[in-house]
Amino acid sequence: MSASMPHEDGIDHTISLMREGYLYILNRRRSFNCDVFETRLLGMKAICMGGKEAAEIFYDPEKFQREGAAPHRLVETLFGKKGIQTLDGEHHRRRKEMFMALMSPTNIKELADLVKEEWISAAKKWEQMNEVIFYEEVQKILSTAACRWAGVTVPEDEIKNLPNDLEALFESPAALGPDHWKGRNARNRVEKWVGELINQVRDGKETPPENTALHRFSWFREFDGTLLDTETAAVEVINILRPIVAISIFLNFTLLSLHHYPEEKEKLKVQDDKYAKMFVQEVRRYYPFFPFVSAKVRKGFVWNDFTFEEGTLTYLDLYGTNHDPKIWENPDVFNPERFADWEGSPFGFIPQGGGDYLLGHRCAGEWLTIEVMKVSLDLLVNRMNYEIPDQDLSYSMVSIPSIPHSKIIIKNIKLLD
Repeated sequence: MSASMPHEDGIDHTISLMREGYLYILNRRRSFNCDVFETRLLGMKAICMGGKEAAEIFYDPEKFQREGAAPHRLVETLFGKKGIQTLDGEHHRRRKEMFMALMSPTNIKELADLVKEEWISAAKKWEQMNEVIFYEEVQKILSTAACRWAGVTVPEDEIKNLPNDLEALFESPAALGPDHWKGRNARNRVEKWVGELINQVRDGKETPPENTALHRFSWFREFDGTLLDTETAAVEVINILRPIVAISIFLNFTLLSLHHYPEEKEKLKVQDDKYAKMFVQEVRRYYPFFPFVSAKVRKGFVWNDFTFEEGTLTYLDLYGTNHDPKIWENPDVFNPERFADWEGSPFGFIPQGGGDYLLGHRCAGEWLTIEVMKVSLDLLVNRMNYEIPDQDLSYSMVSIPSIPHSKIIIKNIKLLD
């Protein structure tokens, strides 16, 4: 006999979700003293859950599916129509293989080297400026490096606009009004531009290197041997560019953590690469990135005596799982040392999703993210001097995505030999 799942009373709690942001699911997991509860969001019945065991269930492809689960506003901004995030089964596996092929150690090192090159070039310009807005400048660096790495040629008149358009894709899904429509318009512009590039590749007018995203997705074929339609191929190329630019969120929190924990900066100067990775992992765990992910129950099942009915929309708490005291000792304390002997769990540490890389929906670019962050961390710690003047460095747990309010202004920048 199944137990009654904790239930949040009321007609709809979308406004509460908007008011509480990253803490919405975690607050109720604590108040119900249970890692799963039922509510209503966006006018529909929904199940919310978090924690390691919940993540294991959530990423079981026999129990949950992604098709039809993502809210329309996410598809129209963040994901794009028919992108890999909306696929299941063999279609997802085949598409994921293509993404994973781009994430070889050699390719990841190539991107890290490009980021380093673009960063040093930018820092030389920063030396001549009174101050710079770190978040915006890093997006320019990552946008340029991502396009070079993906084999995407950016027209001169697009270079200034592209970082803003790619930023809008991940800043607008949770926004309302004009800010949300900014993301939709950006999605239309970028898809049109990348789609034209793909057609030029197929017509022989553009010849990107064979190991790049533009080349691979231009010539990617479906199970029946047909080429991926132009719009979907463009969506997947953007699914390479957009997440790289989104690393700017992690990098802003990297700079913030160096400022708030100066003792860590001193450790990083004398420690080896292992400590740098520990620090990067703690930034990814501690600070807010993406709050939750969604799926639908594929077929009804019972878990921990709770019934999950077929078709029920379900949300997994990413932020709350990364701050779960059952998994992490003193989870609200910034402590890179916790990763010293960490063996790694695909379900307990999920800043970019959980589960298996190839068969599941864990972000294909996770290791790429780590290497880009490590290169940037080394530059901030060992290759640059800078000052952070007085400003509003607080960040919201309601706004999604969250970044320090000032976007971190730095000045008196000096590259070191």
